[in-house]
Amino acid sequence: MKRIIMMVLRNLLFVPFGWIKLCWYASHVDCYTEEERYALLKYIDKRANQGGNLVIDAHGVENIPKENGFMFYPNHQGLYDVLAILAACPNPFSVVAKKEVAEVPFLKQVFACMKAFIIDREDIRQSMQIIINVSKEVKQGRNYLIFAEGTRSKNGNHPQEFKGGSFKAAIKAKCPIIPVALIDSYKSFDTGSIKPLTVQVHFLEPMMYEDYKDMKSVEIAAEVKRRIERTIQQNGGWDEK
Repeated sequence: MKRIIMMVLRNLLFVPFGWIKLCWYASHVDCYTEEERYALLKYIDKRANQGGNLVIDAHGVENIPKENGFMFYPNHQGLYDVLAILAACPNPFSVVAKKEVAEVPFLKQVFACMKAFIIDREDIRQSMQIIINVSKEVKQGRNYLIFAEGTRSKNGNHPQEFKGGSFKAAIKAKCPIIPVALIDSYKSFDTGSIKPLTVQVHFLEPMMYEDYKDMKSVEIAAEVKRRIERTIQQNGGWDEK
């Protein structure tokens, strides 16, 4: 919360304009292209990061497929995760967000601009329909992000179990799966610190459909988690608990 307050205070002159424009875009999403909406989100995100003493250290951007229609699967550390990936990724993408965070101010408007799907994990029928809808949109060339852990880790840079069901949309779409390793993202909003912070975002080599078509969803989940954990270990994030 302290860092969020600092973001606002250091952008005091920009906040009214940025907030009004964000709300307008969120309320009129069909009046703007996905590229226009994404450009606005990246600009607001950039201003917020500068105000909040946050630096995004992006790696592996070249691993993001040139053609759209892929899915990101990052480890989940906290509320800042999507904003960190947004800052690092040049390609527009949307998210599947749980309903518990869908009403958080600012994130609510960001998700609206992204035309995100809001999932109720207790409603199995609704969850299955979202998987179908996401797979259809990915086939049509949209990019999506899903947190396969379902909820954020309470153990810093150490991911929880990745759930196989989260990968059913990618399997149905037969699309590239891009594991994303986040390091120190949880320190942004969840530690109470306002010290300068570098958050690492690693886009790993994609798993193409040919690589995982014969694997079960739980096997895909385990492999994606393994790759992310290895990257975290190799880049200094593993010692902290």
